[in-house]
Amino acid sequence: MGLIITLIVGGIAGWLASMVMARDASMGIILNIIVGIIGAFLGNWLIAPLIGFGGDISSFNLPGLIIAVLGAIVLLAIANLIQRGRLR
Repeated sequence: MGLIITLIVGGIAGWLASMVMARDASMGIILNIIVGIIGAFLGNWLIAPLIGFGGDISSFNLPGLIIAVLGAIVLLAIANLIQRGRLR
């Protein structure tokens, strides 16, 4: 059950991050899930120690979703820098 919730939360986080970074038109659902899950790991590694709380995406909770979205936004910003040489 944890894997299914991880995929759902990762997909939601990736989709929200792609909407914020204006990349929703170029990304499909599979890429949204991948970006959301990698963003959650990145967020828990980089952002969670800075703000003082972490989030687990294997069980749906609001802090986990916020950390995953922030991590996915950072991941998409890095991808924009590599791909285009600038932030959007």
